[in-house]
Formats: sequence, structure tokens, C-alpha cells
Amino acid sequence: MCKFFSFDTDAKGNYFYFNWQKRQELLKGNPDNYNPDSHTSIATFHGFRSELEDGLNKYEYNPLNKLFTIDKINVNNDAIDAEKWVRQLDFKSIIEPLIIKPIIHPLKITAPAVDMHVINLLINWDSVGDSVWDSVRATVGDSVRDSVWDSVGASVWDSVRATVGDSVRDSVWDSVRAYVLSFFGLKYNCDFSSIVKLWEMGFVPSYDGKIWRLHAGENATIVYEMKGE
Repeated sequence: MCKFFSFDTDAKGNYFYFNWQKRQELLKGNPDNYNPDSHTSIATFHGFRSELEDGLNKYEYNPLNKLFTIDKINVNNDAIDAEKWVRQLDFKSIIEPLIIKPIIHPLKITAPAVDMHVINLLINWDSVGDSVWDSVRATVGDSVRDSVWDSVGASVWDSVRATVGDSVRDSVWDSVRAYVLSFFGLKYNCDFSSIVKLWEMGFVPSYDGKIWRLHAGENATIVYEMKGE
């Protein structure tokens, strides 16, 4: 499965990919069903059809975790040059609102003691309105969102689920989604900064419809509880 950011090369110093301008155009209208992080779509868009695609090397790079991946070598191996090129690439030219920062897994860092600052952040998160998750999809696309989502989503849910069960699924996913939003410098309908601060301190909130809980540590231990509004 292709991941953000995908690009092709001809092993002659030429690099093929979708830039920010083209990605925006595809989000507005995409009659050819191009996927901006599909190697086949990249090749087809740049004129390499059918058997000509076999003349390209295929690579992927996640600018958030710095992971460079060789997808397929079809011609002369230019992986060293390709990796050097992509690590120096200005990703504002690929996804303009993307914020490059480390991906934090909250349950793998040591959280501080729960104090009034932490509690007030949880109270603020409880008061936040509707999610604007769809606006991220409409603006940057699924493949970019997934580069963050895949790194933390499932493992956070599995840990919290073992502690309190399935009843808090939606609230945990809301926390993950809100954290993902922090990687995009976009205007949202709500202020998600409280959950981002909690997350980066090592806390994951869950809510079963009555009680808010803060989880911390590798075992997603419940470290604080309060009634929801």
C-alpha cells in the first residue's frame, strides 16, 4: 500500500511526484481517479503508461518519522541519491499546511502527576464541540492523514480498550483524530489545543458517557476520573 510521501525516479536524476498545487487540483476534481501517493498514478500522470512504468524506481518517505522506504527498484539503483534528495525536500511544496514535528505516542512517555493544569485541560476538552475531521480529509487527503494515524491510532486504542472496554471507543478515536489535526496548520471550527497538550504530556482521555478518565503509561493505567458535563 502506497504511503505519503510517494515518488518515482528514472535513475537519471529526474523525480516524479504530485506537488501541492496538483494535490489541491485533484481534491477539487479528479476525473482520472489519480491517487497522489500511488506510484502508478504518479507514473501515468507524468506520461509513463503501462510498460513504461517498469522503467521507474519507486520510493516512499514519511517526513514525520523520517522513514525512507524502497518500494521497488526497476532500473539502476539510485536509492542513495533518492534518499538524499527527499530528505532535503521542502515539504511545504508538497503539503503546504503540513507541520513537521515528531509523532508522540502518549502511552510510551512518562506523564507528570495530575494537577489542576491537567484537570483544566481535560475540562476544556470536555467542552469542545463537533469534530472537523472531514475538513482535514478534504484539504490534504487520506494518505497524508494516515501517515500520522497509522503511527499511533491502533496501539493507543488497544491499550485503552484493555483497561475500560469498547464503550469509550468514540472518545479515544476523537483524541487520536484531534492529535492528528495538530499536524496541519489549518483553521478549525474548534480549539483542539487542550487535547494536544494532554497527549504530548502523556495522557489519553476516555469517556463512557458518564465518566471522563485519564490514562497514562504502557498499561494505559487510569490516573484520574471526573464526571462529564
